[in-house]
Amino acid sequence: MKKHELVETAVLAKQAKGLSWEKIAAQIDMSPVWTTSVCLGMNSAPEPQAEALCKLLELPEGAKEALMAFPCKSWEPAVPQDPLIYRLYEVVGVYGSTMKELIHEKFGDGIMSAIDFTMDIDKEENPKGDRVVITMNGKFLPYKHW
Repeated sequence: MKKHELVETAVLAKQAKGLSWEKIAAQIDMSPVWTTSVCLGMNSAPEPQAEALCKLLELPEGAKEALMAFPCKSWEPAVPQDPLIYRLYEVVGVYGSTMKELIHEKFGDGIMSAIDFTMDIDKEENPKGDRVVITMNGKFLPYKHW
């Protein structure tokens, strides 16, 4: 089974079982963001979590290996059309250079790791309209000089 086949299989199994990503993540003792990313093919799972996902979602032969396979992380180079993904793209377009400037001011020349990284997505109830709270936490990696 290839990663792209796994993605469709896992999403259909999740829907058929009426599970949320939160419930799946709780069952394998991992975060919802990481679990969703693994099932969408953008990360690889260690064997215990791959086995647990296969059991929980009743995934077919070959799914465990696909879950454990290293991903080829790629996406469309065009501007995303999905409204939610576009808004995140817009946030980076509008505030990306501001974020970069402030990170450099606080840490120096370098980047935020997307490997040594966690992210949480929460809902904040608000009488003026519920709020989406996205917390990204990445290790700072200074550029080396040699």
